[in-house]
Amino acid sequence: MLTAIIDYESGNLHSAHKAFERMARETGAGEVIVTADADVVARADRIVLPGDGAFPACMATLKGHSGLYAAMIEAIENKGRPFMGICVGMQLMATWGREYRDTQGLDWVAGEVIRITPDNPCLKVPHMGWNDLILDTDHPVFEGISTGDHAYFVHSFHMAVTHASQRLAHVDFGTEVTAVVGTETMIGLQFHPEKSQATGLRMISNFLNWKP
Repeated sequence: MLTAIIDYESGNLHSAHKAFERMARETGAGEVIVTADADVVARADRIVLPGDGAFPACMATLKGHSGLYAAMIEAIENKGRPFMGICVGMQLMATWGREYRDTQGLDWVAGEVIRITPDNPCLKVPHMGWNDLILDTDHPVFEGISTGDHAYFVHSFHMAVTHASQRLAHVDFGTEVTAVVGTETMIGLQFHPEKSQATGLRMISNFLNWKP
């Protein structure tokens, strides 16, 4: 079993790699590799797409690695390999990103990435720090996770989904902020699981052992 964390020059992957390695070792889920090698992504059993920064820049950088991008699309869309997007990697799953300029996303989850607009002016954007998850829909990646478990966020934009069934969890930040999205073979986390202590590690473990 091989899990590929895609390195497309968007963020520091060290902590994510260590967290996935730890949970793979503890659960017998095989090898975890950080890679920019299209051949590795093509043969991976699971694929993780992290991301830090602005939506347009991350999408342009990802598509700029043409062989890597094509291998990812083939593995996920055509072969149905389980996928996890993290932070901006999750946002790229949307149809559109509205940050700075309209940018087409991967269109794996219908919706758009828009700026967080809390009703309470005392709440400042970016949404940064710990917040309690509110689970909207059951999912295997939530095994052992409950509403009220907390996760660590750092973001100014979130995904407004078209179909409510694809929003799996949210948090309250003066408005409902999407925290987790998903489809039959894909999961997207707005928060950083590698920084979310027990909650994040459990979700990583569940993903590594998920059989859609």
